[in-house]
Amino acid sequence: MERLIRQGKLPYFSSSEIEFSRLGIGFEKLDRDVFDPNKAYDKVSKIGVKKIRIQSGWMKTEKVKGVYDFSWLDTIVDNLISRGMQPWLCLCYGNPLYTKLAESVFGAVGCPPVESREETDAWLRYVEATVKHFKGKISLYEIWNEPDCMYSWKHFGEAKENIDRERNACEYGILASETAQIIRKADAEAKIAAFGLGHIANLKWVNDALSTGLYKYIDYVTFHVYSSTDARRGRKIASLRDLVNSYNPNIKLIQGESGAQTRSDGHGAMKGFAWSREKQTKYLLRTLICDLHEGVEFTSYFSTMDMIEALTGKVGNKASYLDYGYFGVISAEFDEDGRATGDYTEKPSYYALSALSSLLKGNACAEAIPYAIEDLPSRRVNGNDCSDRDIQVYNFKLDDGSKAMIYWKKADILTETYEGTATFCVYGQKNDNIQICDLKDGTLYDLPEGMVEDLGNGGVRFKNIPITDSPLAILFK
Repeated sequence: MERLIRQGKLPYFSSSEIEFSRLGIGFEKLDRDVFDPNKAYDKVSKIGVKKIRIQSGWMKTEKVKGVYDFSWLDTIVDNLISRGMQPWLCLCYGNPLYTKLAESVFGAVGCPPVESREETDAWLRYVEATVKHFKGKISLYEIWNEPDCMYSWKHFGEAKENIDRERNACEYGILASETAQIIRKADAEAKIAAFGLGHIANLKWVNDALSTGLYKYIDYVTFHVYSSTDARRGRKIASLRDLVNSYNPNIKLIQGESGAQTRSDGHGAMKGFAWSREKQTKYLLRTLICDLHEGVEFTSYFSTMDMIEALTGKVGNKASYLDYGYFGVISAEFDEDGRATGDYTEKPSYYALSALSSLLKGNACAEAIPYAIEDLPSRRVNGNDCSDRDIQVYNFKLDDGSKAMIYWKKADILTETYEGTATFCVYGQKNDNIQICDLKDGTLYDLPEGMVEDLGNGGVRFKNIPITDSPLAILFK
């Protein structure tokens, strides 16, 4: 990038300064009290994201049968809203008051209320009370979290090798259908999302659940993606959309959880992989850009904080839930109970998400920009430019009407680092005010005269410009 002419940075906007955005972040697990939200509210609002995913915590709210104490959740919701963010609520997990399995599971994670009618009715009463309580503050409710995963839809006494996934899908579809109808009754204006799908490629599971009639009652299907490669991400999203469209083309998609860690010793998704802060930053940018270009309603990064995973813990066995995950854009220390403590410090990914939020705020959407990639000699690399087959390009129309061509080398995130050159011929764009933005931190650069050639008739060649495996954006202002 040293050949370019540095011109400052993108202006960053806080959540309160952005009216609308299709970018969000996770603020989950506060039902298990894993971090101090008071130390995170301001930091999250400065990123500029709008959609904030939180979890409801049935067992934390209903500790006495029929008595609902929302005070802990009120504080979270009100703090987020006051800073210009829009919380959406995942209704999830069990309650030991009604479900025997939940008595031994930390946070009642993955204990669905389906063993008896008493459990199900108690769940529906809780959902109705929750939606009525937050009417006017929360407008989107998600039903459960990753019910297609073993940890999140369990039956008492059932061994892993005996799990009946088809049964679970049908159980989920029936419970979610009843839940959706209760939500609609409690707040006719609320939007309803189903699944929080743990495995986007698990189309049979989705089909089995939708076939119960669930598709009649929902507005969105939410999905999660945890994969070290983004190579097939767009295709998987398109396949899920095709399936959902076969039931109801009015149902839209939301990417509700996707992230990478900053350490290889973390627990949770993709544990043991050679993650670093640099790789997390590239993963965040590349995957969220793909989601937005694929036209999801919005996409959410997981997560705000480094924190314990707390998915398979056992009550009374602290060691079982001291399983630290490092997915956060903010790092922390941990106390003896696994709670994120100490100074909450921004990681490089924090600034990358801030830059992306500023650039793609508002109604930024996919846009056709005619271009061709040339393979020219490049002294910079003592060879030739990066070839067409190795370059990923996503084009956007920005909220102010300007255009952005976002590009990177399709290097493997875990094993490769790349810095080279590329040549683009672009047509039909304004060519009098062009800059390159490094989305890792929002730095803006002008291009020296030798990198820009007027091709006439509205064409311009960007010759031997920088390309890396982290997204850069050509901005046509």
